[in-house]
Amino acid sequence: MPPENASPWTTRAEAALSELRGLRLAARGKRAEEAAPLFPSRSALAAAVEHLSAALFPRRLGRFGGSAVAEDAFVREQLGEGLRLLHDEIAAELAYWQPEARVPFDPDHAATIVTHFTATIPSIRALIDSDVEAAFLGDPAARCADEILVCYPGALASLHHRIAHALHGLGAPISARIISELANERTGIDIHPGATIGPSFFIDHGTGVVIGETAIIGARVRLYQHVTLGARTPLGTTRPSVRDRYARHPIVEDDVVIYAGATILGRVTIGRGATIGGNVWLLADVPAGSVVLQPAAGIVERASAAAVRETLAGPAT
Repeated sequence: MPPENASPWTTRAEAALSELRGLRLAARGKRAEEAAPLFPSRSALAAAVEHLSAALFPRRLGRFGGSAVAEDAFVREQLGEGLRLLHDEIAAELAYWQPEARVPFDPDHAATIVTHFTATIPSIRALIDSDVEAAFLGDPAARCADEILVCYPGALASLHHRIAHALHGLGAPISARIISELANERTGIDIHPGATIGPSFFIDHGTGVVIGETAIIGARVRLYQHVTLGARTPLGTTRPSVRDRYARHPIVEDDVVIYAGATILGRVTIGRGATIGGNVWLLADVPAGSVVLQPAAGIVERASAAAVRETLAGPAT
């Protein structure tokens, strides 16, 4: 019962509380009688990525300014804290899935995932370095590699993806997805952690780029803003085949450039060295070395141009 001096909305809030309880229990289904398991925390995983970033790039992303001797101690501290946070959230993810599992997870399962992830950290650093170098070579506006690492949205998305992809492959897909969405929030670049991306990957500008779960991207590939490497939507209630389910997105071979606004859907292959022009819509394979363009825009004749301008300048409808 609400107190006597309650606010005018308190009675309605009590009713909403009861309705919310019913909706929660209905959503949990068979877990309604149990305590709902915790879900990995976005804020904790964001903190983990911050610590891992500082360990990967102590002076640029960790703001470390000490001696080379002290640098190892700083990296050790940052790495340890990042891995500890990561372990706790992966443990929460496993606890979340445990009611659905046929057998219990091993007590040290989260620790095993983190141990294997730790072994990938040097290769993650090497891949990010290759991505930054590709951006520096590919963008005349870049003044130094450090500018790219600190400022470029494509580099931020790459860093998050390299971490998330490793975790996804090791059996922590929810934690990986949260990490990828942290980058999406900040950059507008949506890369599913399951996507396989080779070295020297450069997303120029970046806003609106979408790369699906089963996409495979080779080495030295460059994408511009608003490129979609997506899947096709099945018609009605059609049951997808195994291939359609697990090979839904494009394969982009080495040395491909895809310009702004291009949309490539389904398990098609863009051959090595191909160039895909802006705003192209593709549902078919492209041979190696090809150039795919939309028809050129036309120039309106002078007599017609006046009518077009008059229409454009008319009152809004």
